[in-house]
Amino acid sequence: MLTVVLSLKDICKLMTNDELIAKLKTIVQPYIQDEEAFKNLNEDTDFINDLKINSANLVDVILDVEDEFDIRIENDDMEKMTSVKAAMAIVNEKLIAK
Repeated sequence: MLTVVLSLKDICKLMTNDELIAKLKTIVQPYIQDEEAFKNLNEDTDFINDLKINSANLVDVILDVEDEFDIRIENDDMEKMTSVKAAMAIVNEKLIAK
């Protein structure tokens, strides 16, 4: 089991899940192909399988996430960022590291 210890400074950097999902929803909106899935976007939403975002547009999503949160997402993390839940984890990790 992994134990993570966060300082008060780290906690202040984090957004609530709802805030983060709202920002991600705004970012992915131009690229979605399935309106119904977009309306029901939640932590379990997959960018490719549910929202039908193609791989080229997924790169655009990642670049937009970098810009929105002023973070740098490395190639290893890019490959993992295929769902809302994964994006949330990566963004929070990068925000803490700032």
